[in-house]
Amino acid sequence: MELKVLAKRGAVKAALVIGLLSGLLSSVAHAATIDTEARQAILMDADTGTVLFAKNADQHMPTSSMSKVMTMYMVFDRLKNGKLSLEDSLPVSRRAWELGGAKTEGSTMYLPLGANVKVEDLIRGVLVQSGNDATIVLAEGLGGTEEAFCRNMTKRAHDMGMKDSNFTNAAGLPDANHYSTAHDLAILAIHTIHDFPEYYHYFSELEFTYNKIKQGNRNPLLYRNMGVDGLKTGHTEAGGYGLIASAKRGDRRLVLVINGLTSMQSRADEPARILEWGFHEFDDYALFKAGETVDTLPVSLGTADTVPVVVPDALKITLTAEQRRAMKVAVVTQLPLAAPVAKGATVATLKVTAPDLQTLEIPLQAANDVPRLGLFGRMGAGLHRMIFGS
Repeated sequence: MELKVLAKRGAVKAALVIGLLSGLLSSVAHAATIDTEARQAILMDADTGTVLFAKNADQHMPTSSMSKVMTMYMVFDRLKNGKLSLEDSLPVSRRAWELGGAKTEGSTMYLPLGANVKVEDLIRGVLVQSGNDATIVLAEGLGGTEEAFCRNMTKRAHDMGMKDSNFTNAAGLPDANHYSTAHDLAILAIHTIHDFPEYYHYFSELEFTYNKIKQGNRNPLLYRNMGVDGLKTGHTEAGGYGLIASAKRGDRRLVLVINGLTSMQSRADEPARILEWGFHEFDDYALFKAGETVDTLPVSLGTADTVPVVVPDALKITLTAEQRRAMKVAVVTQLPLAAPVAKGATVATLKVTAPDLQTLEIPLQAANDVPRLGLFGRMGAGLHRMIFGS
């Protein structure tokens, strides 16, 4: 790996070797290739946001029960801010009872009409049993009506960056105006994992019994020894078989969204194959901690001759081994910096390049203040340059 600082002022250039670097969220790595029979798919690194593979990832698609993850995001948010408790009970309305399985086909928790059900049981009914009835009960309990809940759900999704999503019902029942994308659902999965670690364990529970009826989790990858701990399956005639999957190995976590598969067996095998590929072909490289000094740059007419420059946030990049070896990093700025320099001011840019990688540009900030010299100090510095040169 080559690492240089390039400092420019007019025709003057300087180069200094300074150390190692990482990357930035939402980069795209395409050095390795894979394909899938799915209609839509995306594989992302959950920590760096790097897209490792994508196929029709921004295409609108039916989400089926995968959209229940968005419903659960709203529930977990209400639990976290104290406006809802796991011990609270919510009533089973006739609408929830009928749409949730009593008069329609689909996955159900088998909730009795008029029952009051604990929130924690409803969560397990949604995530383990994929119960449409449990999902509607939660939506009505939190939103007053399912329609109002879905308006709030769509707004929250847009606020998270899920700009190509619209939710008209909480359970993912077929509706032409209910859609999302593989990319949006991957964003949702990453937010859910990062925002609610205290509730994430519900996604990996293998079975749940309610009303003396035991049902197993529909996520086939939970039963394989491959590090998968969530999130949700889905199926409709229009959308095909789909899955939001997340797997963790060591410090790495990958998130996969796949949809449009033709059978339950392909939903078990195809995601497993893509996840294995992602873990094998790529790795994360964490090279700077938040606030760590990248270099020390010269300052003109300041009370100090130099100022350290730092990265504001921890930097990590996801690359193949070949990309890592060929990675180049440059710190680009005008030198010397002119005093005064304010702490926290962006004074340089860190540029990262590698084969088949979108160029990353990370701002570098001054680590401390460097005030401008007083009049006599500036006169002395000018005299020094006249005698000795710059």
